[in-house]
Amino acid sequence: MCGLLLDLLFGDPRWMPHPVVAMGKMITGLEKTLRKRFGKAPRGELCAGACLAVFLPVFWFAVPALCLWGLGLLHPLLRFFLHAFWCWQVLALHDLRKESMAVYERLRAGDLPGARRAVSYIVGRETAQLSAEGVTKAAVETVAENTSDGVVAPLLFLAIGGAPLGLAYKAINTMDSMIGYKTPRYLFFGRAAAKLDDAANFVPARLTALLMILCCAAPGFSMRGAFRIWRRDRFHQPSPNAGQAEAACAGGLGVQLGGPARYFGVAVEKKTIGDALRPITPEEIRRANVLLYGTSLLAAVLLLGLRLGLWMLL
Repeated sequence: MCGLLLDLLFGDPRWMPHPVVAMGKMITGLEKTLRKRFGKAPRGELCAGACLAVFLPVFWFAVPALCLWGLGLLHPLLRFFLHAFWCWQVLALHDLRKESMAVYERLRAGDLPGARRAVSYIVGRETAQLSAEGVTKAAVETVAENTSDGVVAPLLFLAIGGAPLGLAYKAINTMDSMIGYKTPRYLFFGRAAAKLDDAANFVPARLTALLMILCCAAPGFSMRGAFRIWRRDRFHQPSPNAGQAEAACAGGLGVQLGGPARYFGVAVEKKTIGDALRPITPEEIRRANVLLYGTSLLAAVLLLGLRLGLWMLL
C-alpha cells in the first residue's frame, strides 16, 4: 500500500532512475548478443528469444530479493524503505492518468496535432493521421488495457511475492512491449516473450475486467452493458488478454472501441469492441479514468486482504 500511495502522490519523476529503463537497456544488449550467438535461422531466433525470456525475469526477481535480504540483515527499516520504493516504481496509476488526460486537454483545446503527439507517447499504433475520434479511441483503449498491465497486474504480483515478483512481472511486460510483435524482426525472436506475457496477464486481465464491471455500477455508467459487452467482445483483440478490460470499459461507457489501426507501417484489421450507443468525444477519456481509479481502488482493497491473509498463514 505504501508503494501505491507514493505512486498516487508523485507518479514517476523524470529525474529519478527507473528500473524499466535498465530493463530496456538489458533487452537491447542481450538481443544483440543472443542473435549473434544463435544465428539468423528461425530455430536459432526462437532459442535466442527463449533464453532472453527466461533470463530477464529471473534476474529481476533474484537481484532485488538478494538486495532486500541483505538490507534486512543490516536493519529492517532499510529493507522496508527499499521495498516500498520498488513497489512504487512498479506501479503506473498516476502517470497513466496524467498522460491520458494530457490527450484530453489537447482535444478540448482543439489542438489535434498536439493530441496526436500526446497520444503517441502512450500507444503503439501510428498516430500521425488519426482523427479526433481516432485519438480519443486510442487513449480510452490504452487506459482500459493499462488498468490491468500498469496497475492491477503489478498489484497482484506485489501481493503474492512483494517487490521482487512485481519487478519480474515488469520485466516480462517490458519485454513484450519491446520485442513481442509479429513483425519480420521479432516474429520468431519475440515469440517466447509474447507467450510469457500472455501467461502472466491471464488472471490479472480477467480480474481487471470483473472489477471494472463492478465499478460500472456507479452513476453515469452501465454495469449491465459492461458485463454484456465483456461476454460478447472480450476476445475481439488479437491478444487473449488485451480485450478483457477494453470490452468492459466499452460496455460501461456505451461506446465502440477497436477497429482498424496501423502499426509500424502495416494496416491491421481489428474487430470492433462494444456498441456505438453514444458518440466518441474527449469526455470519454475522463470517464475512462474514473473507471481506472475505481478499478484500482477495488483491486488494492482486495489484494491487500490477500496479502494480509498470506501473512497470517505464513
